[in-house]
Amino acid sequence: MRHFTWISLCTLIATLCVACSPSSPAAAQQISFMVFGDAAEKTAYEQLVSSFHAAQSDIRVNLTHIPSPSDYRTRLVTEFAAGTPPDISLMNYRRFGSFAASDLLEPIGPFLDASELISKEDFYSAPIESFTWEGMLTCLPQNISSLVVYYNRDLFDAAGLDYPADQWTWGDFLQTAQTLTRDTDGDGVIDQYGLGVEASLFRLAPFVWQNGGVIVDDTDLPSRLTLTRPPSLEALSWFVDLQQVHGVVPDRVAEAAMDSESRFVAGTTAMYLNSRRGTPSYREITGFSWDVAPLPQGKQKAGILHSDGYCLARTTANKEAAWTFIEYANSPEGQRLVSSSGRIVPSLILVAESEAFLDPAQPPSRSYVFLEGVPYLQRVPLLNAWEEIEKIASEEIERAFYGDISVQEAATLAVQRTEEYFLVSR
Repeated sequence: MRHFTWISLCTLIATLCVACSPSSPAAAQQISFMVFGDAAEKTAYEQLVSSFHAAQSDIRVNLTHIPSPSDYRTRLVTEFAAGTPPDISLMNYRRFGSFAASDLLEPIGPFLDASELISKEDFYSAPIESFTWEGMLTCLPQNISSLVVYYNRDLFDAAGLDYPADQWTWGDFLQTAQTLTRDTDGDGVIDQYGLGVEASLFRLAPFVWQNGGVIVDDTDLPSRLTLTRPPSLEALSWFVDLQQVHGVVPDRVAEAAMDSESRFVAGTTAMYLNSRRGTPSYREITGFSWDVAPLPQGKQKAGILHSDGYCLARTTANKEAAWTFIEYANSPEGQRLVSSSGRIVPSLILVAESEAFLDPAQPPSRSYVFLEGVPYLQRVPLLNAWEEIEKIASEEIERAFYGDISVQEAATLAVQRTEEYFLVSR
């Protein structure tokens, strides 16, 4: 009996020593990490965290996943305002400016400069520049995407159409959308739309640039929107005509009944404009095959940058530990893990150009389209009030898109209503 008690006591002491050791989860440095996205993305981040834990037993990452992007943004704003933000969060370059301007983020540049695992030169330059605030790299870009055309191969086959070429024009695009817009049962109601697109400034912008126009007077030091200028106005008119004149896009009532992305997933919209963000969800489609094509070209090539970055909160207690995770997440090993979900076009050139991303066995088979568009990517301005500017302008664009006001009125109102936000951003 005494022998059993002695063994039990030794076992207890050993257990307590392990629990108190630096490598145990209880004693490890704790950092919080918040992300958004669908189930496939959540799984990828869980795998990323598990892999990191296997490599770094003295740091524990507590992952919070919020499915809805809008709910995620609301949560971020609320937690930063309360002084209790996650140590690490994913932010889009269009939205990190308001946090950076309020000194809520710890610049990541000095950490990257000291890293022996990754360097600035390993990344595409466009997202690096887009997360640079007042000369300092503030967040580390995780991905680089462009706007592309997702298309339903089965609907193209049924209509006897060739799949979109790597080089196609606005005219080709419109003609294709018209052919694929159909009243399949002859009741006078459109059952299949050729195209689905969000009526917003962010979706309009690449077409403005392709037409030789601009959306602001100066990308680096903007003072106003420029949608009333002739090339910009022409592009806005072409964009609005997709719905108002050609009817290849659902009207407001049809869009409210079922949004265009849901229609694409259901197989009743032939083409849908989106970034790489949609890929994880579309990989779950079983009713038809799909692929991607580049945007049609106007007078010149242009695309619009989509990029999220890992941002470090200024209030983070364990900044070195948090950086260690960010560094791992954006190492080749980390980016390959997240890339497996299909969600990202890796910001690391080495991973983006590898089979981890380009694997033709996984849809889309034409993932190279994202990389070929990189040299032509442009970005929206980096302003602390850009989110409000974009929201207001999009309201007027949507009103024109659905026939409430004219194109000229939409452009004028967008310029007028956003003037004050440019002033507070300077």
